[in-house]
Amino acid sequence: MYTIKDLYDLDHTLAKDYLSRFTYPWEALKGIKDFIIELGKTLGDDYEEVSENVWVHKTATVFPSAYLGAPCIIGPNTEVRHCAFIRGSALVGADCVVGNSVELKNVILFDHVQTPHYNYVGDSIMGYFSHMGAGSITSNVKSDKKLVVVHNGDEHLETGVKKFGAMVGDYVEVGCNAVLNPGTVIGRHSNVYPTSCVRGVIPENSICKTPGVVVERKTD
Repeated sequence: MYTIKDLYDLDHTLAKDYLSRFTYPWEALKGIKDFIIELGKTLGDDYEEVSENVWVHKTATVFPSAYLGAPCIIGPNTEVRHCAFIRGSALVGADCVVGNSVELKNVILFDHVQTPHYNYVGDSIMGYFSHMGAGSITSNVKSDKKLVVVHNGDEHLETGVKKFGAMVGDYVEVGCNAVLNPGTVIGRHSNVYPTSCVRGVIPENSICKTPGVVVERKTD
């Protein structure tokens, strides 16, 4: 439930070939910067290199107050709004929203991802049509600065990385002011309640209400 195939439809990102090299999504974190630089060189005339290693699609809207740090790619019809801070190493897909005072760092955002209000997303991958509620963040470094471990019940996966925010699957809804702690993995079509403090693996089609309280998400 936490492999790339479990979490993501790779047809909705320019990182399809890159992510296909790995089994677990966090394995891709270390190479995002170099991948974006190489990908940028292959983009067609629909993209403009507005500064060194910063490519913006001609249909994207970038507010004058936004900061685009290298390397990054901003996809078609995406909005980068007032005072957004893209620190670098960010691949932002098509039809995305990077909103007011949002900060991105070392991330892959699939198409149709929304991070619209006061979000921090770092060392993370967000799947197709996933959404961060206002003020929700990914916490990407443990307080003891040790390497991140993914916990799934009695199973513990060593990631070998110090900085790892969250792996958010397709169609995930994260409520306002929720905190996704280092090593969080959220399966497809799951919801996180507002103000939740989330750890470990949340299965697909689930609702995470409070720490340790996860129920099946019923669909019609």
